[in-house]
Amino acid sequence: MRTITMRQDSNNAPLIAQAAALTVAASACWLTTAVAALPPVPVPVENPVTEEKRILGKVLFWDEQLSSDNTVACGTCHVPAAGGGDPRSGRHPGIDPGTIDDVRGSPGIVSLDSHGRPTEHPVFGFERQVTSRLSLSNFGSLWASEAFWDGSAAGEFRDPLTGRVAIEAGGALENQALAALSNEAEMAKHGRTWQELTTKLVRATPLGVASDLPDDLATALRDSPGYPKLFADAFGDPAITPVRIAFAIASYERTLLPNQTPWDRHQAGDSDAMSEVEILGWQAMQDFQCVKCHEAPLFTNNDYFNIGLRRADYDPGRQAVTGDPEDAGEVRVPSLRNVGLRPRFMHTGEFQTLGAAIGFYRTGAVLAERDVIPGGGNYAFNMSNVTEGDIRAFLENALTDPRVRDERFPFDRPALRTERHGADALPPVAPRNFGATAGENSLTLSWDSPADNTGVVDYVLARDGSVIALLTATSFVDADPPLASSVTYTLLARDAAQNESPPARLTISRAQ
Repeated sequence: MRTITMRQDSNNAPLIAQAAALTVAASACWLTTAVAALPPVPVPVENPVTEEKRILGKVLFWDEQLSSDNTVACGTCHVPAAGGGDPRSGRHPGIDPGTIDDVRGSPGIVSLDSHGRPTEHPVFGFERQVTSRLSLSNFGSLWASEAFWDGSAAGEFRDPLTGRVAIEAGGALENQALAALSNEAEMAKHGRTWQELTTKLVRATPLGVASDLPDDLATALRDSPGYPKLFADAFGDPAITPVRIAFAIASYERTLLPNQTPWDRHQAGDSDAMSEVEILGWQAMQDFQCVKCHEAPLFTNNDYFNIGLRRADYDPGRQAVTGDPEDAGEVRVPSLRNVGLRPRFMHTGEFQTLGAAIGFYRTGAVLAERDVIPGGGNYAFNMSNVTEGDIRAFLENALTDPRVRDERFPFDRPALRTERHGADALPPVAPRNFGATAGENSLTLSWDSPADNTGVVDYVLARDGSVIALLTATSFVDADPPLASSVTYTLLARDAAQNESPPARLTISRAQ
């Protein structure tokens, strides 16, 4: 039997209820008392959390319709059961494929031109584009003053339409949300405007391409409210703006407090919460100075370091934001909470097991530009295999919140369209009875679902070759038809795997 000698954790602060940090009605069903020493999530005064805003944010976060092709939601790359990270990965080839500069990033959308049509990308062709870094866990960003690996989402948040300051400080999550929505590799077609996105949401059925909604979302959407109604509930009127989209998504994220891990319970006085091996692993984390960067209780210090993993000329990291050569190759220290759930590790995504990631610090070949441990000098890990196993057990188990692992409230979510490929072996047949009714200055297009509708998720409507709408309904009002002598509409039905039906076409000729 090994003797366990534990140090007193100086971060074992008094317990603080997360609810105290949020301006929310006491009756809100999602509020729970914190059971660990995590501090309250900072909430900017300009964007207090409310239950209505949380609900809207949760809908938006999981709605793939926010992407230009209806295939990527914010939640696609931030899945609770994957530790708030991306369960998928794709290869980003860097300058040239198959060489040392390749990384495993997060897949986004296929390259789309300004008309919403797939266009060949010089690197990815007609396949999904891949980001140059693997997605960070969204849970680890809740306390950070900046977001993303390089901290490019800063605390001051400005309205992208007017340039006015909407949040003076603490708006990193709001900036992060809009950055993803406007990124042409992640969610946006080339040159997508905010008006195009907000107009799409006005017409969209909230979570129209998702399924298996959790109880709170099913209740909120029971009477089929559109997005204008949800925005009115959250903000007082139905206007949909990019600032409000960001406010709602960030408000939802700030309620995702992963504070019920075995380590949290152990720190709160439950001596049986952690196993002997996990306790030894926690002691080893301190002995080997892991906590110099991965400081408890957040298990990050939210600082930036170059750990010698990737050359700065391949990825400048924080230097691209600050312009300071001292920051070359530095990236954010990720939180280790729920790290045992993640399928890949590091900003490069190159390690597929937690053991391999730990082993990098112990035996991995590193670059000369590696930073020293803050206040601890150079890395010098004379660590046994047994101790490495103890650390791995601690990280895999003691820092995993079972609600996150099991995707239980508040970490529950709907099923995404991209998770339902199994039943989509064949494409649907064409929509039926595609026709139009003329109004004074508009055309109302309508159609019937395909006769074999066993998996149609949405419809792609194009006008003279340009995509004008992706729809879950079977009608659309074209409020601005062209003045040409004739116009041709093309309609495709798509299933969850984006298999497309043959087109249904409709040509409207104007009377001369």
